[in-house]
Amino acid sequence: MHRRTFLIAASLTSIVSLAGLTGCFGAAAGSNGNGNGNGSNATNDSSNSSSYQQVDAETAKELMDTENDYVILDVRTQAEYDQGRIPGAILIPHDTVATAAEDALSDKDQLILVYCRSGNRSKQASQALVDLGYTNVIEFGGINNWPYEVEE
Repeated sequence: MHRRTFLIAASLTSIVSLAGLTGCFGAAAGSNGNGNGNGSNATNDSSNSSSYQQVDAETAKELMDTENDYVILDVRTQAEYDQGRIPGAILIPHDTVATAAEDALSDKDQLILVYCRSGNRSKQASQALVDLGYTNVIEFGGINNWPYEVEE
């Protein structure tokens, strides 16, 4: 009888220990430092309190329609920009953001809406802006998913 009680107790202890570890790892994997795990905080370094926000095209368009002081930043190549862009967008290719942003974007607290072709380069450029000290950066993916007006 004692052996059976010991086995049950050992099994319960193992289950509780595993559940505790799974809970800890699950929270770390699903969290991004802001506690909600929804991906809106785009940095993986939770010790870095500064990051950019990610929104969809609809939300970005809404911001463009309601805000007054913002910059639309296209981080594609010159050739891509020349083929078509969101009206009012300025071009700073993603691979030059770290060196050219401070000359072109003097107000580090200004709302900056960043896009590229598909969303990859805009994420890189948004993080570069944050690393330079910009505080109001919103990445909204790529022009491929932009259902609104485009100018040439």
